[in-house]
Amino acid sequence: MDFTWIGNNLADIGANLGLHVILSVAPVLIALVISLPVGYLLHRTGRTANVWVALIGLLYAVPSVALFVAMPLLLGTQILDPINIVIALSAYGVALLVRSVVDGFRRVEESVRLSADAMGYGSVRRVLTVELPLAMPVVFSGLRVVTVSTISMVSVGAVIGNGALGQYFDLGFRQNFLTPVIVGIILIMALALLADGLILLTQRVTLPWYGLRTRQARSRGPRPTEVIV
Repeated sequence: MDFTWIGNNLADIGANLGLHVILSVAPVLIALVISLPVGYLLHRTGRTANVWVALIGLLYAVPSVALFVAMPLLLGTQILDPINIVIALSAYGVALLVRSVVDGFRRVEESVRLSADAMGYGSVRRVLTVELPLAMPVVFSGLRVVTVSTISMVSVGAVIGNGALGQYFDLGFRQNFLTPVIVGIILIMALALLADGLILLTQRVTLPWYGLRTRQARSRGPRPTEVIV
């Protein structure tokens, strides 16, 4: 580790760290906003939802390098425009998160929906105040995966000259100088851990009943029928 290089480039490292945060947070938020209504609508289609989820999931099979390079051609933007990375990573996020949203709504028991209807809940109110909160634990699990993968994939944008902290990988490999590579790895890992912790904290604050129910289930232990022989 060359700490002199780090000291001389602190301003540049801070700027790229901030850019990395922006390029990570924006796609995750966009993917979440899109995936919630899309996932709910797919859930309403019944068994055909599996087909649609599989088709949307195929987008994640597209190599990220190829998608980043193709974005300027598809959008008509400049190759260094950050919007290329944001849109590409938003698409990847939707491909992963839609499945979690569908699975989350599937976990809501039909008896709960019928009870809400019997209490006079309209369809919109029932979805927003009953079904969505019950689906959110599964959605949060998917969101954690999407967030960590997005933070990692931002660095791939270095191939088009705009990878934030990923630029240090390119710099280090070109100059056979490991310090920038190590700095990039450490900061990306720290961002991923911090983001994962913030999502967990958000889940506990917004869904306190879920954490209580989980702890109670663990304290009771497995039921006799759940014991694996």
